[in-house]
Amino acid sequence: MSTFEHTTAFSAAPRRAWAVRTVNALSGFYRAWKNRRDFMRLGEMSDAELADIGLVRGDLHVAVGLPFGSDPTVHLSTIARQRLRVAEDAARRVC
Repeated sequence: MSTFEHTTAFSAAPRRAWAVRTVNALSGFYRAWKNRRDFMRLGEMSDAELADIGLVRGDLHVAVGLPFGSDPTVHLSTIARQRLRVAEDAARRVC
């Protein structure tokens, strides 16, 4: 490998890394924006519809206060799973 090829290979690597970081940042921003948009649709649901997916309206109020970079749908999913687990445990104790 000549000196030119060696130098060119090393200078291309930081540009690729920068491009990957930029694409990842833009992808994360788009995903957060899309999930926030979907999250806002949950506010249009009735209390019965929210209960069907394991949420209460108060959960939405908690999730709306999260910083923009965090995904409210992940937070709500965690809440719903925990609530389901508690209900299943309570049902097992009754039997």
